[in-house]
Amino acid sequence: MLEMLCKSHRFKAGVLCVGLGVSLLGAAALATAAELEPLKITEQQRKTTAEIVSSLHKHHYRDQNIDDALSQKFLTNYLDTLDPSRSYFLQADIDEFNKHQNKFDEDFEKGELKTSFVIFNRYRERIMARLESVVAQLEDDERSYDFSQDDTLNVDRENAPWPATAAAADELWRKRTKADLLNLVLADKTVEEAREVLIKRYNNQLRRISQQTGEDAFSAVINAFTMLYDPHTNYLSPRMLENFNINMSLSLEGIGAMLQSEDEYTKVVRLIPAGPADKQGQLKPADRIVAVGQDKDGELVDVVGWRLDEVVDLIRGKKDSVVRLEVLPAKAAAGAATHVINIKRDKVKLEEQAAQKAVFELSDEDNNSYKLGVIDIPTFYMDFEAYRKRDPNYKSTTRDVFNLLGELATENVDGIIVDLRNNGGGSLHEATALTDLFIDQGPVVQIRQTNQLISRNYRSHSKAVFRGPIVILINRLSASASEIFAGAIQDYGRGIIVGSQSFGKGSVQSLQPLQSGQLKITESKFYRVSGGSTQHKGVVPDISLPDMIDPDDVGESSYDYALPWDQIHEVKHDHYFDIASLLPAIQAKHDERIKVDPDFIFLGKQQKLIDENSDRSQISLNEKTRRQEKTDYEQQLLSIENERRKTRGLTPYKTYAEISEDDKNDADADDPEAEAAEAGPEKIDPAKDPLLTEAGYILLDFIRGANQKDEQKVANF
Repeated sequence: MLEMLCKSHRFKAGVLCVGLGVSLLGAAALATAAELEPLKITEQQRKTTAEIVSSLHKHHYRDQNIDDALSQKFLTNYLDTLDPSRSYFLQADIDEFNKHQNKFDEDFEKGELKTSFVIFNRYRERIMARLESVVAQLEDDERSYDFSQDDTLNVDRENAPWPATAAAADELWRKRTKADLLNLVLADKTVEEAREVLIKRYNNQLRRISQQTGEDAFSAVINAFTMLYDPHTNYLSPRMLENFNINMSLSLEGIGAMLQSEDEYTKVVRLIPAGPADKQGQLKPADRIVAVGQDKDGELVDVVGWRLDEVVDLIRGKKDSVVRLEVLPAKAAAGAATHVINIKRDKVKLEEQAAQKAVFELSDEDNNSYKLGVIDIPTFYMDFEAYRKRDPNYKSTTRDVFNLLGELATENVDGIIVDLRNNGGGSLHEATALTDLFIDQGPVVQIRQTNQLISRNYRSHSKAVFRGPIVILINRLSASASEIFAGAIQDYGRGIIVGSQSFGKGSVQSLQPLQSGQLKITESKFYRVSGGSTQHKGVVPDISLPDMIDPDDVGESSYDYALPWDQIHEVKHDHYFDIASLLPAIQAKHDERIKVDPDFIFLGKQQKLIDENSDRSQISLNEKTRRQEKTDYEQQLLSIENERRKTRGLTPYKTYAEISEDDKNDADADDPEAEAAEAGPEKIDPAKDPLLTEAGYILLDFIRGANQKDEQKVANF
């Protein structure tokens, strides 16, 4: 839940602001918006601001001057945080704010917040007036919406200009409201039902505006500043700190998903391994939650524009109760249909996150059979409470994998795949100890502190337990401790890294107490034994496999102001296999297989189709056009799926609806209390996992190549 809390400062349409100066939206709107009192600055906030600036300057890993350049970046980031779609502020507002662009550095050092609060209050005025105007239009029975016109809306407004005039803003919102209505109509609602949904949505946002406090304004200002250092450095207000402590406790009761705010949506960052959402199977990273309902038939409450902590409160609940999520898929085209997912709330059980093994056989082109082991590691875990009590049987990743390696040895496997897909990290100690099972004595990771001192205390201390060829399988959601382990295996030439580029989380944070709240600050950075950082760049695989997770949506590089990749001195370490000499032949065989493999052909075509449909900067507001686009898209997906099924000897689907129905059945979507949800972690089945199967063939080629070049192994192997 860490990322969920650390991203909660990204206030969007639900942000409060009251303005100073003359409104360009009309006298009636201004009069209504002006009924709210401007949010005030407290002396404690001034002191806390100066304290945060001082702490960032002294203790943050990124050493940057607090000067005019940083002040300008703050204003840009602050405005983008408040109004990412550039649809509330007017250009006149921006021109006024830009007059102060060089003063925020000096203001913050002195604890002065006046100008930043003026901007925040102005935004409150703008959003209040705009939403009141839109609600009034939606409630006007005389106003009609013609979806037969050939009209378009620019949906990529990240770099668009702010509206130059009130008339330009009105036109933008006419199209935006029409698009929202059409999206709901395309989701099988009548125009009147769609109006009611939007009226509720905007009234909820208006209510939140009236309930916001100076603490909300202060958090938005300070986090827009701390984000300039890196995305993991955040101010936790007393209220957010309370949520942080709840979520960092042992209780993970809920659905087991990390969430963040993005624009007006609540976006899924990743799923907790073996958590309820992970086991249910339908919710995916980068999906957007648009509504939340309670129990199997409870009303779905629209949460677009809600604050993150309020959405989380709706999703939380008692163990064994059901929450319903209406979701817009991650890469769905604008206006695509949403779907509803039922998830049974539960606690994440340690035993369900435990490593597990499987064995399967593959044959090479000479019909020689090889027995391959798989060890799936969902997270780097350790039962600290049992460890502190000196329980000799305490659970940990390394202890469990040690036992699994013993079992695989008795089965005489020729090599092992370590599956780290979706492993978001965990204990650094466990990542180091796990590496110890595969290499002899030597350093595993380097850590550089803010003061530039480098620590190499995390080391392998014992002889390797398993010495055979290994493949490490990673994807975009392999992060932190996973990247340390995979990076060490790659640097030592101990195995081949297969999959997609990992997350890139290579920094360490600590909590510092403040007069009010706490500061989560980045204080150090991980480096591999080869000298390269895992930050931003992550671990780049030796052989790539397709990944449906877009790195532009998920991963360290998707964050603004992420710490960059860099390099320090390499530390002396062994090299076990001459991977570089083996890779060309292994890569060539891999390329040959995936050219004709139906699953890989399908994945490639599916990814291309999704990208083409999600990269559009404009959408049509013509209902007939949009319905035809949706039909064409579904028919293309149906066609490429049936190509795969025919090649596999499976019965083709007759309609796209049959695909959706099968997906629901596979995930037990209609019965979240089914026994399958209680059966523990899903068993490893390479036959149903084309990426794991291909990793097996890569391992097979590695084994053959290593056997042919035994003399290229180093002497200590």
